Amino acid sequence: MKKSLPWTILRHLFTTPYTPHPADRSFLSHAQTQEESRARATVAVLDPIESDHYFGLALAHRGIQPVFVKIENRAQTPLRLQLVRVDPNYYTALEAAGVCHFSLMKRLSTIGIFGLMYLPFLPLILFLPIKLITAWRANRRMDDFFQSQAFHLRPIPPGGVAEGFVFTPLDLGTKCVHINLHAGGDSLDIITGAVEPGTAEQSGVAFTFSVPVPGIAADYLRRDMATVLPTGDRVTCTVTSLVEKLRAMPATTSNQKASRQGDPVNLVVVGEFETILSAFAARWDESETITLATCWKTARSFLLGSQYRYSPVSPLYLFGRSQDVALQRTRRSVNERLHLRLWLTPLVFNSQPVWVGQISRDIGVRFTHKTWNLTTHRIDPDTDEARDYVIEDLFQAERISAAGYVDGVGEATAAQPRRNLTGDPYYTDGKRAVILLSGTRVAPRFVALS
Repeated sequence: MKKSLPWTILRHLFTTPYTPHPADRSFLSHAQTQEESRARATVAVLDPIESDHYFGLALAHRGIQPVFVKIENRAQTPLRLQLVRVDPNYYTALEAAGVCHFSLMKRLSTIGIFGLMYLPFLPLILFLPIKLITAWRANRRMDDFFQSQAFHLRPIPPGGVAEGFVFTPLDLGTKCVHINLHAGGDSLDIITGAVEPGTAEQSGVAFTFSVPVPGIAADYLRRDMATVLPTGDRVTCTVTSLVEKLRAMPATTSNQKASRQGDPVNLVVVGEFETILSAFAARWDESETITLATCWKTARSFLLGSQYRYSPVSPLYLFGRSQDVALQRTRRSVNERLHLRLWLTPLVFNSQPVWVGQISRDIGVRFTHKTWNLTTHRIDPDTDEARDYVIEDLFQAERISAAGYVDGVGEATAAQPRRNLTGDPYYTDGKRAVILLSGTRVAPRFVALS
């Protein structure tokens, strides 16, 4: 029976209720599953509303995102989930609960200050012990509930199933979840010869999930990638023809009227759009569309020096249109970030679409008369560093099948740099990095394209 509104108000005023809803597992409706002969893995990332309802707390406001993981062991030896590969900054169950604990001082102020300010309500102070005791008990229940729902680190026996939540830092847009299962039995089995080191039974199992999480209006949502280019415009390339066509691509971005040259087009990525989001999701953030709300968030981050991971990226133009997708990696604030823009091309290589793009590194802010707000980000003039950073980053993520370089904008030295649309100088060896992405983790290799 649903409680009346007055009773609910009184309950929250004089006590500290804690009401999770573990029976509601509606989040499984958008779970993803991958499997192979030795294991089956299911992953679901709870959005802010789902985690609030399930755990009875606004976890997203505390920067925590529960990830549900279920592992079914089909191997002949135990498997063990490596939590640090799910997220190296994961929270333990009690750590996550502790972040969400009800503050006893806040409970005191709810009644105490109210009673002191309004003398007729001074008797409310008599309820302070109840408020404190129920808060303490709610925190204990919270600890128990979080522990009961967590994925516990222990071997999963052959034929066994383990499930629970991994408490990770909050990500919006696309979240990359790596499931790595260590196999091969206990170390004693290897020492005694029950399992040979390096055998298939000892080798691990790995899955990579790319999960969409609502919460931001990513800029690429404004554009249907399937219809950006007419189907008849597709051009299938061999290695030789791909190199020739990439060399012929525009050397720089431009303004909307294409009357002035901008930053160098120094990046080529080969892969499906979903593969791009998956490969970059573990380390990069998507960019929101430019609206009044996101402009305010950006201004606040600029003024306060705070971080805004999904800050909009200003438009640059190529092929007569602004970027199709923008990604970024921020430091402490929007004034310090790597930002990457990509445009879909008609080229197809190995049955995968080819994207060209621009990447540079913001290292500060300066005044300029060339923008409406009289300020602009100052870029690091060594644009090759930002270009090569992408290769190294994706190498570390093990999402590059192959990488190399082709001719691009041409060489510009530090003594005689070129300048972008806002007048920032840049120098470069003139090459474009070419990255062939892999849908799964793979050992990368370098190839000399030109």
